[in-house]
Amino acid sequence: MGRGRVQLKRIENKINRQVTFSKRRSGLLKKAHEISVLCDAEVGLIVFSTKGKLFEYSTDSCMERILERYERYSYAERQLTTTDHETPGSWTLEHAKLKARIEVLQRNQRHYAGEDLDSLSMKELQNLEHQVDSALKHIRSRKNQLMHESISELQKKDKALQEQNNKLSKQVKEREKELAQQTQWEQQSHDHLNSSTFVLSQPLSSLHLGEAYSTAGDNGEVEGSSRQQQQNTVMPPWMLRHLNN
Repeated sequence: MGRGRVQLKRIENKINRQVTFSKRRSGLLKKAHEISVLCDAEVGLIVFSTKGKLFEYSTDSCMERILERYERYSYAERQLTTTDHETPGSWTLEHAKLKARIEVLQRNQRHYAGEDLDSLSMKELQNLEHQVDSALKHIRSRKNQLMHESISELQKKDKALQEQNNKLSKQVKEREKELAQQTQWEQQSHDHLNSSTFVLSQPLSSLHLGEAYSTAGDNGEVEGSSRQQQQNTVMPPWMLRHLNN
């Protein structure tokens, strides 16, 4: 005898109901996968158990994109079939959709943070790991880009500072050269002035008026006359006239 037709009604036995849910859920997920592969269709399946546990299947783990597409299509259909969009029923439906959307986003956020992972299957965990790795690659790429830009900016600033430093060093060297030349010129002028003063002051300092008259001996007259000739060659004429008088 073949298998009898199963009557579709709620299974009263709790254990049998849980076993049937587990078997049919697996078959439903398998059928959803088969139709997505065979017919190249985007499939999104969401199942909540009696305990509130979530089970889902989506093509290439893009449940958010499927839900967004569903919302767009359902909104377009409501636009065609409904003339009054301000009815309380439409607001209630929109609120329910937004609430469900928020729950999905919060659940995904917990998954990305490494929380509430017990309800995920192996495939879902692998998809989550792939998404996290892809996000980390984008983050590292952006970080490296910012680091390269920062290094390039610092190199430009360093080059500008080096150029400014070289310019200031050149100006300092030119200023030191000018000061050295000015100091050398002042020293030469000072030495020339001292030599001129020494030539003018030496006859007066070396003048010994008593030697021409106090020298005694046989050659007194010769020494006196020679000294007088030396004095005449050095002393100015007005002083000679004064001494002769």
